[in-house]
Amino acid sequence: MTLKKLLFSITTIVLFSISGFAQIDFEKDFFNLYPREQPGPDARAPQSQNTGNYDVVYCNLELSVHPAVYYIVGEAKTKFIPTKAPFNTMYFDFTNQILVTEVKYKGNSLSFTQLVGDELLVEFNEDLPVGELHEIEVKYEGQPASSGFGSFAISSQCGAEEIPAMWTLSEPYGAKHWWPCKQTLNDKYDSIDVVITTPEIFRAASNGVLLDEKLNNDGTKTYHWSHRYPVPAYLVAFAVSEYEVYSDWVPLENGDSLEILNYIYPCNVDYAKARTPNTIPIMQFFRERFGEYPYVQEKYGHCNFGWGGGMEHSTMSFMGGFSYGLIAHELAHQWFGDKITCGSWQDIWLNEGFATYLEGLCYDFGAAPTSWENWKSYNQARATNDPTGSVYVDDTTSVNRIFNGNLSYAKGAYLLHMLRYKMGDETFFNAIYDYINDPDLAYDYALTPDLQKHLEEESGMDLDEFFKDWLYGGGYPIYEVIWEQTTDKTWLTLNQSSSNPQSVDFFDMPVPVYFAGINQDTTIQLNPSHSGQLFELDIPFVVTAVSFDPEKWICGKSQVLTSVSDVWGDELKVFPNPAGDFIKFESFSDAPISVRILDVLGRTVLHQKIQTHQGEYITIETIELQAGMYTLQLDDSTVSKSAQLIIE
Repeated sequence: MTLKKLLFSITTIVLFSISGFAQIDFEKDFFNLYPREQPGPDARAPQSQNTGNYDVVYCNLELSVHPAVYYIVGEAKTKFIPTKAPFNTMYFDFTNQILVTEVKYKGNSLSFTQLVGDELLVEFNEDLPVGELHEIEVKYEGQPASSGFGSFAISSQCGAEEIPAMWTLSEPYGAKHWWPCKQTLNDKYDSIDVVITTPEIFRAASNGVLLDEKLNNDGTKTYHWSHRYPVPAYLVAFAVSEYEVYSDWVPLENGDSLEILNYIYPCNVDYAKARTPNTIPIMQFFRERFGEYPYVQEKYGHCNFGWGGGMEHSTMSFMGGFSYGLIAHELAHQWFGDKITCGSWQDIWLNEGFATYLEGLCYDFGAAPTSWENWKSYNQARATNDPTGSVYVDDTTSVNRIFNGNLSYAKGAYLLHMLRYKMGDETFFNAIYDYINDPDLAYDYALTPDLQKHLEEESGMDLDEFFKDWLYGGGYPIYEVIWEQTTDKTWLTLNQSSSNPQSVDFFDMPVPVYFAGINQDTTIQLNPSHSGQLFELDIPFVVTAVSFDPEKWICGKSQVLTSVSDVWGDELKVFPNPAGDFIKFESFSDAPISVRILDVLGRTVLHQKIQTHQGEYITIETIELQAGMYTLQLDDSTVSKSAQLIIE
């Protein structure tokens, strides 16, 4: 940007500012056209404890901004209902980095204090009646704070310094950094208007529908966006830059169409136009599977912004790119995250796990099958990349922990994938449909027990142990399969260890095992209750290979599968090992065999003499033995064999 253009922009801003930008250090702030450093975790308290005495109903948010200037002038008119008496003070979540210039109620100025803990305390001159609707007006201006992924940011388009861009991304705790709000996860604004004034060469995008764009006499333009659906504070957003605008359309059954409105940086238009039409079949798939698009009376849209990923603001996702997966992920959030929002950041998987899984379902039910296989392999690897962590967030003061890609996203998605296998497709999808369309949860908040309730009602299953292991527990299972086929049976020992045994010692989950023969194969579902469990299987063909979980249903790892003979070689074939109530071994002699089990001190704790035939499988009960390490010793008149044995 040339100095002449910059000075013109400065003059324009001064003309339309509400109370003057003269306080700004122009050299420091007006020339800041590059992306800011990504801030670290916001370690402050997740939410104010002082906003629980009122319900927010509506906010009319009027903003004046220039996308080249890290500054905001705002006026927030909030309608609210007091819920607890006496009500003579009120708190907003709001940074003290921005100056509040005035607070009014019924046209009269009120006393207020900006507190260190990012709170605005307002004092009324009277006790307000509980249960009645009131309106309060807050005027403010200054340089916003920024947290998380950059809750308020300016940059430039595609590296072109002469085209500035501004955007917000308030998740999880950043709404308070640019507007006075209530950002707890227990109250939504029933509706909101966002009115943005900016130099006329720029366009402003926000939630809902564009009711009006008005050219002003001072070289500015005002955009009025209106959103008439419930929305949490962190999903309210705006972006300002130079945009090219076009629409894609989703046909509806009533003959009407749903607009997909696209605000795209000019440098990205060709790239975006080739990809945003992918939204149409994805939208149709989600509508068919999960019910009507939650904001069908308004629009869906994409707004280009300068961040690397995407953010699912209701009715308009902010997009750093337009890959198939990103389009699907952010659109999925309109149901899972926006329509129903996690009621605690500990349960962020209800947002991110679902969106990640729905992204995968697009591959499973529509795109190339190889993409579905790639999705499973990639997310299974990510989910098992953290050997100790849980899907349930144990530290909500850390933004990095909340949005941990391995846990909240990949492992959260795989938790749903496992439930789908455990319940079956029809039952699983019916339960998810009932959950997302539950009238008590729709356009409100939910916690994991709300989802579990629908899953259990539809399936008839008790899922307490499943969620205890897979959601609240840390780590993942590691499986080992040892198998042996005799003349009439196939024996399989399934061992399971845990990557985090201090958290979960045994993961509750049915497991599929695939058996292949010559021109024959079968997959058998096993339902283990403990590690080392021995399964007796009827497989009517000679097994040549065994594969654990070939379709990748389980969030775990597996060891190389081996036959019993490979484990024990010529020494001794014995299984299960570790053992429980019994062991089996293959006889190596036609003569009588002496069977001894010795403890670690060399004392004989079990002794039997058995007449056998070579190749026959013998069963010895070990139920009376205590858990521990033993030696199994077998002798006939000429041969002696031994093996280490573990009793669990």
